[in-house]
Amino acid sequence: MQAYVPQSLPVLGTAGVDLGERVARLTGGEVEIVYHDPGALVPSNEIWDSVSTGAISAGWFTPGSAQNVIPAAPLFTAFPFGPDAVEYTAWWYEGGGEELWAELSAPFNIHSELCAVLAPEASGWFSKEINSPEDLVGLKMRIFGLGANVLEKLGAQAQSLGTGDTITGLNLGTLDAAEISFPALDLQLGMNEHASHYYFPGWHQQSSLITFIINQDVWDGLEETERAAIEEVCAANVVKSIAQGESIQLGPLEELKAQGTTIHQWSDEMLAAFQGGWDEVLAERSQDADFARVWKSVSEFRTRYAEWATLGYID
Repeated sequence: MQAYVPQSLPVLGTAGVDLGERVARLTGGEVEIVYHDPGALVPSNEIWDSVSTGAISAGWFTPGSAQNVIPAAPLFTAFPFGPDAVEYTAWWYEGGGEELWAELSAPFNIHSELCAVLAPEASGWFSKEINSPEDLVGLKMRIFGLGANVLEKLGAQAQSLGTGDTITGLNLGTLDAAEISFPALDLQLGMNEHASHYYFPGWHQQSSLITFIINQDVWDGLEETERAAIEEVCAANVVKSIAQGESIQLGPLEELKAQGTTIHQWSDEMLAAFQGGWDEVLAERSQDADFARVWKSVSEFRTRYAEWATLGYID
């Protein structure tokens, strides 16, 4: 299994390692899922194609990385002002999300299992304070997914870079800002050593889905009990990753503040600007029929869910 992140990263990587260990136990060692760090087998941007052709058996993968061949793919990883983990998984398992993704990925000979859900990301690290939408104009920022398109609408220069190149960019001044992940991971990577202003909430990734993808022929060649073991471990992984992601942020946040990081929360003006940019991106992306169909599914589910959330939960 080629992964898109190193196995050492909390939740993002460790959940993939857990997958292999637990499936091996349940199958008596008949199925071994070996976690390979990025680049060990194929470059990270070739995971999807390699699993599709059978060059590698499986991948630890975020669906949005397949957007070059499936324009709707980012909606199955994270999207601006999107749902939290509970709402997102409700749509995936019970609202039609899983079936839609299976349909869109079937032509590529790939089977997917939702296998981890990440806690909200921070909005990012900035070298200077951002006090108005005008401060974003010309700003050079590393950012993933649909959030990058939103920042471009607001005049920023969004870039897709690996962690090493991101840190180098911040140090050299070729980047003004960067988002990587949530506090526990950002602290582990030492992001606070390269920028001091840390912004929340992560409007671009309120929760993120990670999938175990496997070549369809390989999947079909497994015994029914072996497929069931993978399905059940992935379902358990979803619950475990949500719990871990929520529990590991508190200490790192305190440590970041103790080391001099300034924590900011976006103003209503800034959140409204991000929302406006997202509305523009959404209108453009919805010209694709599949994107529009998936957006209709998740939006209608969220509209119905909102009534239950209002009635059932204390705000």
